[in-house]
Amino acid sequence: MNRLAGAILTLCVCAGLAFSQDQTPSAASAKGPGVSQTLQQIEHDWLDAMKAADVDKLGAILTDDWVGLGYAGEKSTKLQYLDAVKSGKMVLQSFEFGPMSVKVLGSVAVVQGTDTEKSTSDGKDSSGKYAWMDVFQKRDGKWVAVRSQTARVK
Repeated sequence: MNRLAGAILTLCVCAGLAFSQDQTPSAASAKGPGVSQTLQQIEHDWLDAMKAADVDKLGAILTDDWVGLGYAGEKSTKLQYLDAVKSGKMVLQSFEFGPMSVKVLGSVAVVQGTDTEKSTSDGKDSSGKYAWMDVFQKRDGKWVAVRSQTARVK
């Protein structure tokens, strides 16, 4: 009998927890764009800033400890990345986004997507289609990029 009572109690507690979960959007998301839309907008802002060589805007998107892996496997820090944009070693002339997906895991989110771009890197044509993934973290109420990886699609 004790096992049955314990099982019923466990079932009731689990059911209560499941039903107590808020199934409606939070007040914050009801007032403004959802996390997915916010992160997708940041991705657009990122490439707009790249195109304009706006290192201040890029600097605000990336954390100081940001690290990226480029399409050729090269690793770059925030400082190296911003320097490459500022110096003209990395130039984005135009871009078009493909599909994007967002996975939110609490205060961390992963954005995966593709883009087709016209670009140069170290004076050489680097235009093409790319698949990429950016990891964001919410710090001080703001989503910022902490890691990135890019791969060229052949």
